[in-house]
Order: sequence, then C-alpha cells, then structure tokens
Amino acid sequence: MKILSVVGARPNFMKVAPIHDELTKHDRFTSRIVHTGQHYDEEMSDIFFEQLGLPRPDEYLGVGSGDHADQTAEIMKSFKTVVETEAPDLVVVVGDVNSTVACSLVATKRQIPVAHVEAGLRSGDRTMPEEVNRIVTDRIADLLFVTEQSGGDNLRQEGVSDNKIAFVGNVMIDALVRFREKAAQTPIVNDLGLEEGSYVVMTMHRPSNVDEEDQLEVVLQTIQQICEDRPLVFPMHPRTKARIEEFGLDEELSRIDGLQVLPPQGYLEFLALMDQAGAVVTDSGGIQEETTFLGVPCITLRPNTERPVTIREGTNELMDLAPDAVSRRVTERMGQRMNGQTPELWDGRTAERIVEHIDSRFHTHAVPSHEESR
Repeated sequence: MKILSVVGARPNFMKVAPIHDELTKHDRFTSRIVHTGQHYDEEMSDIFFEQLGLPRPDEYLGVGSGDHADQTAEIMKSFKTVVETEAPDLVVVVGDVNSTVACSLVATKRQIPVAHVEAGLRSGDRTMPEEVNRIVTDRIADLLFVTEQSGGDNLRQEGVSDNKIAFVGNVMIDALVRFREKAAQTPIVNDLGLEEGSYVVMTMHRPSNVDEEDQLEVVLQTIQQICEDRPLVFPMHPRTKARIEEFGLDEELSRIDGLQVLPPQGYLEFLALMDQAGAVVTDSGGIQEETTFLGVPCITLRPNTERPVTIREGTNELMDLAPDAVSRRVTERMGQRMNGQTPELWDGRTAERIVEHIDSRFHTHAVPSHEESR
C-alpha cells in the first residue's frame, strides 16, 4: 500500500516524522514524503530533516510563497502531477496550511482516499485562513484523526459520521517525547547566557498581530514591557521580520534592552528554549500544545483558540494584545510549572494508533468505532 504524506510548512515536519517512522516498520506499507515547498528555507529545512530523522522528500514541488489563492492553485497543479505519477492508495495531510487543503482537493477529485491528521479543530473564526482550510479538508477527508475530544465533538456537530472519526491523540507530542532528552543536550540556553526558568520565549507571526503597523508597534511595546523585568528570546518568523523591515521598526526593536532576536531555530534548539523557559508568549497553535505537555506557562495573544484542551487542562490562557496587562501576567505566571495536566492520549504513541487505523481501514475495509479507537 503506497501512502503519500504531505509536508508544506515547518510544523508539518514534526507531525509527519513519527507517522513515516511507524509506517516504515510495516512491510505492507510504502511511505513517501511530498514537500510542497509552501514555506521553504533550504538551510532550515535541512536542519529539520536531519534532526527529525526524516529522509529527503521523495518529491519537492517548490511552490514558494504567494497569496492564498495563487499558492493553493500552484500546489494543486504540482501535486496533480505527483499523484498521476505515484498513483498512491492514500494521501495523508496534517494540520491546516494551504498545502493541507490543496492536496486534499486533488486527491479527492481523483478518488484517492485522504486521511487528515489534527482533524476537527475549530476556533470559530473564519477570518483565519487556517480555519477555512480545516473546515474544507474535514468535509472531504475519509479518515479524520482527532487530537482532543473537542475535535470529535465539532465534527459530529457538523454532521460527520462516527465511522470516519478516530480519537488518536496528538502526533506532534510523539516527536516531543522522542526528542526532548536530546533537545536538553543542546547548548543554546547557555550559549545565550540564560538561566533555566528566568527568561521568556516569544513567537509572533499571525497576520492579525504583525501585518498592520499599528498592531506590530503594540507587539514591540509588549516586548519592551516584558524586558523591563526579565530577558526575552524572540526567534523571528520570516513574515514578522519582513513586516518589521517594511515598517522601518528595526531600530526601535534593536534598542530594547534584554531582548535577543534570533533567526528561526531548528526543532531541537527551539524545544530546548521552550522547555527551559519561565513562560512563553505566542500566537501559534502548536506551541499552545507543546507548552501544555511541557508544563510551561503559555500566554496566547489571540481572542480565540482551536485547541481548547490547552486551556481547560493545560497551561495556556488567552489574552488581548495589551502591553501592561500581558507584562503583569507574565510576571504572575513565570515558573508556574505543573500548572496543568497532560491531555488524554498525548502519550507519544499517536503515530502507532494512526497506522493501526489505516491498516484496519484498508485491510479489513472497516474503520474502528470512536470508542474502539480509545
């Protein structure tokens, strides 16, 4: 059985790596990786493939950046050629990027089954392109692998039948469990002159936070406020870097004492930074999950989240982008580890359950029930 797994952006690598590893343990599967190149930096991609033990992609589409319509169209055209050549039995897509929905559409139109990993997550905010990608992908996918209970609830409310839904846990935690000890051996925290628990890590890249000059100014004010009390490490997303340069905010950023701006980091380096931080401030979905597992306080600068389990059971909370309030809350929450619990099935064995479900579906022609998947 030939399975194509699609990666398009950096978080996809951490989700596909455990699935690929598990598939290769079984001689009845042939696992091939397609990298659309939606987000691509040669140096950083090399680091991710090396650190996660992924083979070089079997197909690299090189679509590059662009607006959502152009990028999605380019991915669809390129992936169509791959599907015609490879003739896969199943396409596995992960997350909610443009590659996810584009490749799902191509496969579905050619009657090739699609499995969506991280299905059912909903923020309720359709101004987020990722929300639209999630909804469309879930409507056409044949197997919907759910990370938390809310995902299954959302899908059933949307009319999806139980025999398509499998609650398997969070595959990104599989990678974290596997590499956490190795990440702890990286010297990045010492190299930056930091002490464990004494600093804040920030990531910020969503259009709502960085694409308007006024809003990005508030982000910088927030950084300034936090840095008055403690160091802050800011691995800067290319989108954020481009906006800072576009708006001429480079000098203002460079004047902030206690701030260390870094380029995008490898998986191990960033995991080490998060694991040893006193708190994390972010607008990322995946980081909400990783900090919940690590027990690190997380403040998410968004009005909503598609990952409510990180608030209900984990260490995450939502806040508006208000410098004084965010800075105060960081001070209150610094070092409050063990403030949450690990959500159900976030145990490092999600890839095993995913492959078991794929095997059951395509070798017995029956999808396990939702309860059996637990």
